[in-house]
Amino acid sequence: MSSSRGGPIPDAIVVGSGPNGLAAAVTLAQAGLKTVLREAQATVGGGLRSSELTLPGFTHDVCSAVHPLALTSPFFRTLPLADFGLEWIQPAAALAHPLDDGSAALLERSLDATAEGLGAGGRSWRRLHAPFVRVWDELSHDVLAPPLRPPRHPFLMARFGLRALRSATSLARSLRGTHARALFAGNAAHSFLPLDAPGTAAFGLLLSIAGHAVGWPIARGGSQRVADALAEYFRSLGGEIVTAAPVEHLDELKPARLVLLDLSPRQVLRIAGDKLPGRYRRALEGYRYGSAAFKVDWALDGPVPWTPPECARAATVHLGGTLEEVAASEAAHARGAVHERPFVLLVQPTLFDGSRAPSGKHTAWAYCHVPNGYALDVSGRIERQVERFAPGFRDRILARSVLTPADFERRNANLIGGDINGGMMDLRQVFVRPVARPTPYRTPLRGVYLCSASTPPGGGVHGMCGHHAARAALAEVRR
Repeated sequence: MSSSRGGPIPDAIVVGSGPNGLAAAVTLAQAGLKTVLREAQATVGGGLRSSELTLPGFTHDVCSAVHPLALTSPFFRTLPLADFGLEWIQPAAALAHPLDDGSAALLERSLDATAEGLGAGGRSWRRLHAPFVRVWDELSHDVLAPPLRPPRHPFLMARFGLRALRSATSLARSLRGTHARALFAGNAAHSFLPLDAPGTAAFGLLLSIAGHAVGWPIARGGSQRVADALAEYFRSLGGEIVTAAPVEHLDELKPARLVLLDLSPRQVLRIAGDKLPGRYRRALEGYRYGSAAFKVDWALDGPVPWTPPECARAATVHLGGTLEEVAASEAAHARGAVHERPFVLLVQPTLFDGSRAPSGKHTAWAYCHVPNGYALDVSGRIERQVERFAPGFRDRILARSVLTPADFERRNANLIGGDINGGMMDLRQVFVRPVARPTPYRTPLRGVYLCSASTPPGGGVHGMCGHHAARAALAEVRR
């Protein structure tokens, strides 16, 4: 069989066109394999899709919007994506975190400028981050490497690990000042975990270091442009993409020599559960999904009216107040509740990319963390958090779109219960994704590999899960 129904049998079929599926397909095509990419939806992209969610002419990123890990990715950095229409935009600052006194902490590209803006906390911020910013290329390569592979820079990884394995609250409290602690806490909250959990410091460190080293860029025109560039490069290598082609059973994909699944464990069980050995099947059934995202998109008749004007220098704004407030919010969703003042992650791309809205108009979106599968509407709480730091915001809303955890899963079956990280990212599961195997990408079925964010190194638009899985599959073919 082939996706062209009657054409030559492909060497490899990749199921799912998120960033990892696309990365896997590119890696296989680069190696000379005839590769077909199958996507259930009408467009490629997975978490990289963009759409007019509110009004005509207003482009919104449905899921992922800001991409420090895409610029960090050792694999993506080798690809000529600019030749296929991808243009990165670097906001003046990577991140802003306003506080109730009318000030804001800013994560600048310059470590010195960040430290200066943090006042009393600047020296401790510089001391924590400077050793890793200087060697970001080496550190990011090891952090995004497959598990069980000895690091290229063991002493660097050991130094990083001593800090990364701590809880975010513990490491944040080693910083001086309300601003530095709040800035770090907001980055660590990207873990979707309680900030007192071991290992959450890693998320705060990695995002802060990346902000200094490569920035937090957005793609001109929307995140869909990242997926489109990857797809066009894949086609230039001879790859074939078939959309609106859901896979109902693994047997549909044979006799391709290799099958790579950019699917969550639950989706793998749906199409291949009857073929998997019992022990492996039970391990997939026990895979744990994390907290979910609840998202609101807005079409605006003007920019967000921030009290601290410096918030307009960043595409990303964290709304959560102090370290203690952010920690309280993240503890709430972990125990099945939503805090009255949830930690909110807001993106305002049209301040830097006018192509996403009509002239003079703007878009913004924000999400907070809620329990997996949460069904209640928390859009009011999100908007109150925006109003807290930007009075008059609601007056600028022309239209809104709400995406609940169930909506996320309907749009992308990999986002189980609204979990946009591909599974819980605690210490127990970040290294063992989705099961404990020497090569976690390989399944017990010959020629069948997993390549989604449910494999190492986990969630984020970096493509390394797909790239590592494809390399593991190529090693099998070449034996």
